[in-house]
Amino acid sequence: MNKSLMLGNEAVARGLYEAGVNVISSYPGTPSTEITEFASKYNEMYSEWAPNEKVAFEVAFGAATGGARAFCAMKHVGLNVAADPLYTASYIGVNGGFVCAVADDPGMHSSQNEQDSRHHAIASKTPMLEPSDSAECCLFTKLAYELSERFDTPMLLRLSTRISHARSIVELGGRADIPLKEYKKDITKTVMMPAMAKGAHVRVEARLKAMTDFADTEAVDLGINKVEMNSKKLGIIAAGSAYVYAREAMGENASYLKLGMVNPLPVRLIKNFAAEVDELVVIEELDDIIETHCIKLGLKVKGKELFSCLGEFSHKTVLDALTDKKADFDTFEEDVPARPPVLCAGCPHRGLYYALKGMGLYVSGDIGCYTLGAQAPLSMMDTCVCMGASVSALHGFNVARGTEQAKKSVAVIGDSTFIHSGITGLIDIAYNKGISTVIVLDNSITGMTGHQNNPANGLTIKGDPTVSVDLEALAKAVGFRSVHVVDPFDVKATKELVKAELEKEEPSLIISRRPCALLKSVKHASPVVIDEDKCIGCKACLNVGCPALSTGKKADGKGIAIIDNTQCVGCGVCAEACRFDAIKKGGTN
Repeated sequence: MNKSLMLGNEAVARGLYEAGVNVISSYPGTPSTEITEFASKYNEMYSEWAPNEKVAFEVAFGAATGGARAFCAMKHVGLNVAADPLYTASYIGVNGGFVCAVADDPGMHSSQNEQDSRHHAIASKTPMLEPSDSAECCLFTKLAYELSERFDTPMLLRLSTRISHARSIVELGGRADIPLKEYKKDITKTVMMPAMAKGAHVRVEARLKAMTDFADTEAVDLGINKVEMNSKKLGIIAAGSAYVYAREAMGENASYLKLGMVNPLPVRLIKNFAAEVDELVVIEELDDIIETHCIKLGLKVKGKELFSCLGEFSHKTVLDALTDKKADFDTFEEDVPARPPVLCAGCPHRGLYYALKGMGLYVSGDIGCYTLGAQAPLSMMDTCVCMGASVSALHGFNVARGTEQAKKSVAVIGDSTFIHSGITGLIDIAYNKGISTVIVLDNSITGMTGHQNNPANGLTIKGDPTVSVDLEALAKAVGFRSVHVVDPFDVKATKELVKAELEKEEPSLIISRRPCALLKSVKHASPVVIDEDKCIGCKACLNVGCPALSTGKKADGKGIAIIDNTQCVGCGVCAEACRFDAIKKGGTN
């Protein structure tokens, strides 16, 4: 049998292929993005980027209703967006198998919170599997479809950053030939009006009971839930990456109940395991889901009294909590300076933020690369809540504080995020006669998650040409009469336009349009040049926050700006910051 070293996300995509999945719809979100990117390489499966997670879930659920095996993927906060259809889909059930992968981000490597998606599984009464390595990512994905169709339920597949982005060996199988199931109209099952929903809730509770029995029995036979008996002095219950850390740290010095099904949790299996060990400990990242379940079963258990509900764990976390041993790893004698992420050299957002800087504006921010503009030295963002919130939150801020504040406030939102959930906020401003100024940072790509296409740039997930959303026409269609496009590298023109639009007592949309500097199609100018005779080393150019800029000393010991020619793309924003004309723009390569 062929084997391959795969990322967890890649292994999920392989599992989709082998399971005979037909339809995939997702919205990119770290750490889940690569699942759909890898899946799109299998031409046997239809793959698409949806405008947001709610749409992706609904597309996939519709495909499952039509008899196909279907899938969607998202990060943990994306499941919040898709929660509305999730909770009702759980009542309806499926026709073809339906799986939704949700990737949590303990440690918040690329997220605004540490949400635990198991809560959504419990609240929506949806079964959830959680793999602990790439092999299980592939296996559990395939098993999820079998369970989905057997128990007539959507299935959630919970990943985490470490499982999604770690590599391990996967055994490759062939693609299952799963025919399209017949669609039969059944209003009592699929139309969730109150009368039908009452009956559906009865079925859901019965399903949970049946799946709890499954978790206690067949899940063990299938290798989803596993008992590993070693030393009986300590018994550890864990799932996903927490199990891997526990196994690495404790080895044969503990027994393990590894849970692959984390909702519903088994009952008899846990009780029997607890009866075999002297001390019972639950190790789980984020919230105390398993520990609380054990307490409800009347078991004496330790969990969050030993392990934090904050951040990622490691085998060091386990060693520190359960032993006197120290983790064996190399350390540096000196502290390594922090290297926070920054806007790339030549990022078009830098020009826009530098234009705003010094204007004394309130900036309602959003989710994307441009969120990095909140960091010094630009520091040009006041709030950041969730996808699309910048637009509607600005409207609320201005309503609360009045017209004069509205003339000193803007919202910033990326093109992909605007498509995701910014449009409705724009409609709200126009409909309710607001006068807010919204700036769409159109860089022609979904940047933060790794350059995915979106409905605004006219390319599909496979890079094929398609229709693109005309942002100017859209804004006018919803009621914005004042719509303008500006090049953010022209800092002076950008600043003048923002000032002019803020003076208008009507809603305004500014599109700051220039493609991402990292796109292969973008041709850059030559690096800027420092005129040593004019540069006085004042460091004003550093206020643009470009990583290609630093300072050094001339031969006479006086300060001077330094350009890293390997990074500089000649955007010229730093030249506009120089009051002494010491930075000269280069020509086009």
